[in-house]
Amino acid sequence: MQGIKVLIVDDQPRSRNSVRALLSTWSWVGEIREATNGREALGLVWEFRPDVVLMDVRMPEVDGLEATAQIKAQWPMVKVVVLSMYTEHRDEALSAGADAFVGKGEASDALLGVLVAILEKP
Repeated sequence: MQGIKVLIVDDQPRSRNSVRALLSTWSWVGEIREATNGREALGLVWEFRPDVVLMDVRMPEVDGLEATAQIKAQWPMVKVVVLSMYTEHRDEALSAGADAFVGKGEASDALLGVLVAILEKP
């Protein structure tokens, strides 16, 4: 894994900045882009073709679950990891097609482990 492209989707700037800061410490992460809601994410996936999307659940316009379902339907090769403070959304996220779910309160190593695992899958 080298130079993977990541799209961070979250309506909260602080959350996006935190995830970006974490990703920037991993040498195998290349370009990072951001979206503030699911509708914007869909446009960026079409344009940017990320390897992985880190998706929040609760956002305005198009929420993360709907955006995940649409991304996986149109671009099944794009990996989607749902990041949420609300762990009760885990089953919904996986049903929507997410490749993984990580709670925002989990250690950063949890996200790293999930990314490595899903990016190694064909």
